[in-house]
Amino acid sequence: MRVLFVTSEAYPLIKTGGLADVSGALPKALNAISSDGRYETCDIKILIPGYREVLSKLIGAKTIASVTVLNQLCTLVQGTMPDSAVEVLAIQNAALYERDGGPYNNANGEDWPDNALRFGVLSRMASILASAQSPIKQWHPQIVHCNDWQTGLAPAYMKLVDQVRAKSIFSIHNIAFQGCFHEGWRQELGLPAIGFSVLGYEYYGQLSFLKAGAFYADQISTVSPTYANEIQTAAFGFGMQGLLLERNQALTGILNGIDITEWNPQTDSHIPANFSAERLAGKKVVKLGLQAKLGLIEDETTPLLGVVSRLTHQKGLDLLPGIMPDLLAQGCQFAILGSGEPTLEAAFKALAHAHPKQVSFYNGYNEPHSHNIMAGSDLFIMPSRFEPCGLNQLYGLTYGTPPLVSPTGGLADSVTDSNENTIKNDTATGFVMPAVTASDLLLTINRALLMFQDKSTWQKIQCNGMKQDVSWDLSAKAYLALYAKTL
Repeated sequence: MRVLFVTSEAYPLIKTGGLADVSGALPKALNAISSDGRYETCDIKILIPGYREVLSKLIGAKTIASVTVLNQLCTLVQGTMPDSAVEVLAIQNAALYERDGGPYNNANGEDWPDNALRFGVLSRMASILASAQSPIKQWHPQIVHCNDWQTGLAPAYMKLVDQVRAKSIFSIHNIAFQGCFHEGWRQELGLPAIGFSVLGYEYYGQLSFLKAGAFYADQISTVSPTYANEIQTAAFGFGMQGLLLERNQALTGILNGIDITEWNPQTDSHIPANFSAERLAGKKVVKLGLQAKLGLIEDETTPLLGVVSRLTHQKGLDLLPGIMPDLLAQGCQFAILGSGEPTLEAAFKALAHAHPKQVSFYNGYNEPHSHNIMAGSDLFIMPSRFEPCGLNQLYGLTYGTPPLVSPTGGLADSVTDSNENTIKNDTATGFVMPAVTASDLLLTINRALLMFQDKSTWQKIQCNGMKQDVSWDLSAKAYLALYAKTL
């Protein structure tokens, strides 16, 4: 089955968030599947903008074609991922993609003013590669798998412009980001006027990449079964719920997995000691090392609470600073890594300054440090107001760090609350808040701290989580089944 996987970021080439993790790990898992009589094998290629980081990290990069896309002369560069045999097609155009700053923002954190064109070119290239005009004559995709708003125009181009035979799937990783732009971009993007309507890519007078994907794709997927239901409601649909409710027969929720070659406590090179469910002693070594590195009191019996997150309202972490004094008074420690809203950054900085032996705050992102927080913490805090899938709770399960989560999206699908019944039947893997409020967060943390004092119960919760299969294997097979259904 020939699949063109279209994305704006993919780890380890470039990463700003969870989309990159999925875009790096899922194609690798699909590429590795061999036919077992029920599933096809998969011949997959990633299409991605040629940012500087991407071009510098591709293995065996070579130019294979020049293509004019939306009046932009682009070069197609072919190579492979640094950590797998998955083939990559990078769109090289220095003016569009080789800039100081990130994939979506400049160095000051402001959106690039021509993002509509930058990701319009990505979407249009995907459609061209699926068409008879493709410069790659020996390989034509049967499925074009698009990811998030940056690729949402590809299904529209496929239906309205190129009329290609290939089918399209549009994966919504976070419906809050919708890629809305002024109507004036329509002509520069080569979109026919017929699509600028309620039954098309128009959204409250603007052009929406995300709506285009959700409207024109043959199938829609999202990153957990619960989130698939949630985005059909006013509370979580961000204005798209009517369209998704109408298309619910074409909507599938598939829970993400994690890359167990990158996130595995038995082999992780970022942590000072490896461990497993059968040999948990190494986790104490990691915890003590983390405490020492962060200047916290070194004590394996002190509860260490970890946070690795964007610091935003969505993530619910604005609830944490107000209850931290109560928890610090009980002797808890915090290892926090993240960046985001200035008021939240300032609150965590102030707490770390006032309690340097109990609170560490790293402002920004650091991959090795995130691994050490995940492996060395006792409890992982993730009180999101909405969470399409979430990966950090899956890392927490894998590293014997029970996640404390809210009952939403992929968190609800992956974490089982620890209570008398679930502990007895060996299904307890973490802690679930009743609702996303500061009082419920404090209540649930205190409930977890009580169980933390009972070492045999806590170890049972840890081991239950570590034995969960959160790899991409099951998810990849579910995507293959979706591809087959789409065809």
